[in-house]
Amino acid sequence: MSLRKWTSEKWVDIANRRKDGSYPPCGRSKGEKRRNYPKCLPIAKVRSMSASQRAAAVSRKKKAERRTRKGKKPNYAKT
Repeated sequence: MSLRKWTSEKWVDIANRRKDGSYPPCGRSKGEKRRNYPKCLPIAKVRSMSASQRAAAVSRKKKAERRTRKGKKPNYAKT
């Protein structure tokens, strides 16, 4: 995959689903609070995943984050 294509993809946070069923864009604004750890994926990949696959990916991310202490680099959980 080329860097140009990678940067043009729309990345969304699947761990923080909105009430209308959509996903917020990946990343946070200054001072923004979210209830879950962000798990960011391209929207094309999210659409190809089942609901159980998305839930499993989010739970792997949460488990990886719990293993680290605050202030360390973020963990990357396999999708």
